[in-house]
Amino acid sequence: MKRRVAVVFGGRSAEHEISVLSARSVIDALAPDRYEVLAIGVTKQGRWELLPAGPPALPAGGSPEALADVAAGSGTEIALDQEPGAKSLVSGDGSRTPIDVVFPVLHGPYGEDGSIQGFLEMAGVPYVGAGVLASAVGMDKAVQGIPGVPYEVVYERDWEEDPEAVEARASHLGYPLFAKPAALGSSIGIERVDDPSRLRGALETSLRFGRKAVLERAATGARELEVSVLGNDDPVASVAGEIVPRGHAFYDFDAKYLDEHGAELVIPADISPGTLEELQRLAVAAFRAIDGAGMARVDFFLMQDGRVLVNEVNTIPGFTGISMYPRLWEASGLPYPELVDRLIELAIERHEAERKRGTGV
Repeated sequence: MKRRVAVVFGGRSAEHEISVLSARSVIDALAPDRYEVLAIGVTKQGRWELLPAGPPALPAGGSPEALADVAAGSGTEIALDQEPGAKSLVSGDGSRTPIDVVFPVLHGPYGEDGSIQGFLEMAGVPYVGAGVLASAVGMDKAVQGIPGVPYEVVYERDWEEDPEAVEARASHLGYPLFAKPAALGSSIGIERVDDPSRLRGALETSLRFGRKAVLERAATGARELEVSVLGNDDPVASVAGEIVPRGHAFYDFDAKYLDEHGAELVIPADISPGTLEELQRLAVAAFRAIDGAGMARVDFFLMQDGRVLVNEVNTIPGFTGISMYPRLWEASGLPYPELVDRLIELAIERHEAERKRGTGV
């Protein structure tokens, strides 16, 4: 029998549009002879809608902004049955549609931060990716606790009450530095700060997306490398890829999604076997440190002196056809459709293991 997969995308975060792009790629990769797909679009207001046509593809030459709130008013309102063990979706007329697994492709807050994971845990539904704890820790750069470049956490309250003290902490880090939201992705809200005169504007931008921001010393001269991780109890790491920005100060939102020549993605990265081995070791270690499951993309800085520093862990990485996570696995010998198959199998394996322990439904 076909497995019925509910792909949930969109959401209330600033990464709504990128989520739509990722979901379109995931759905296209699900073989119709093996899966029945239910496309669940979550509007920016939090309404769940069943979309028969699924998420739209990005028009040729279009930008992600063209996909703003695609789910709104275009489908039938639907909800997850919260009766433990029901594993079904409930429509407005009360009819129920059984599901086997949920594939959340919700980047950012309310999707990547443990929110939907806890919701699915309560309902006893298998889902792709990390659990509540790993999702929450992986999302919040201020609490990941994985050693990397020096940083300072700035709470909105501290900035409002004593900006001079925050400026002093920034001076301790030195310039240039980066100001970024503590819990967001896709390089949204990140600004490079080259001198103290630009700190105020950059912090105010970052704090628009949450109650705390991170000031991070720039890893000047470092190479940006990424490794994909796949698995539950025995995770494995892919080859490494390198991001080389072109015409941009760093790998910002424009370089990722708007400027087709904004960055070169070098896969596999031109690094020594010893460096690759260290990257893969650290990627798996970081994955385990946050109690990861299913998937993650781990980002690194390769410093000029050869040191490898972990930048961050992404538990729901980008899944578009040009995103690093699937491309790194393709370069490692695992094509996109097989990767999606494996992620679904890992979700069901994890759910069954929890159920047998008596902690699942």
